Amino acid sequence: MTKDLENKSLEERLQWVVENHKNIVFSSSFGQEDQAISHAIFWNDLDDIQVFTLDTGRHFQETYEVMDRTRSRYKKNIKTYFPNQEQVEELLDKKGYNSFFESVENRKECCFIRKIVPLKRALKDADVWITGLRAEQSDNRQDMPMWEWDEANQVHKFNPLIDWSFDQMEAYLKENRVPQNSLHKKGFVSIGCQPCTRAIMEDEHPRAGRWYWEESKKECGLHAVK
Repeated sequence: MTKDLENKSLEERLQWVVENHKNIVFSSSFGQEDQAISHAIFWNDLDDIQVFTLDTGRHFQETYEVMDRTRSRYKKNIKTYFPNQEQVEELLDKKGYNSFFESVENRKECCFIRKIVPLKRALKDADVWITGLRAEQSDNRQDMPMWEWDEANQVHKFNPLIDWSFDQMEAYLKENRVPQNSLHKKGFVSIGCQPCTRAIMEDEHPRAGRWYWEESKKECGLHAVK
């Protein structure tokens, strides 16, 4: 199946999933990859795809600004999922506001509460989950296929940009005048929560700015790797 999609445009790939599946959702963090997919969905009125985002409560102000600019540009609904209030309160009561700096385990706990739990709610009734993953983004994603079964979330996962290069993505964004996070022009390639993200140098890996104090794999658990 994915062989048939290899030479297709992003729009054609998304149209294929709409024609062949139901209960489709797309998770956007408003990064460059996700903005490319959002443009393709919204510009082509692919309303059968529900776009959602996870608000961890610790985003950059610039991220909220691009959220509003995207809503204004396309006049489309983007559903927001927040963490469970009681879980966040319990974490802060027990470990404080910045426990994620203290250990990998603490950081993963914070990611679990602020990202994984809301994601489970967002994917509850979904048959297909569209993501903005690209193989170039990290070593963990090199072997990810365009279409796969996500065992952890019991959902089909569609990665329509998995084979796109960074230059290909940037050209698409420029050509279509897609709203982008202003932090991208300041050295922020991969943007997550504000305390956990820094700008990178030209010779650094794109994910070097995420959880920059850690030496471990730069993943939060949203996209489990076997």
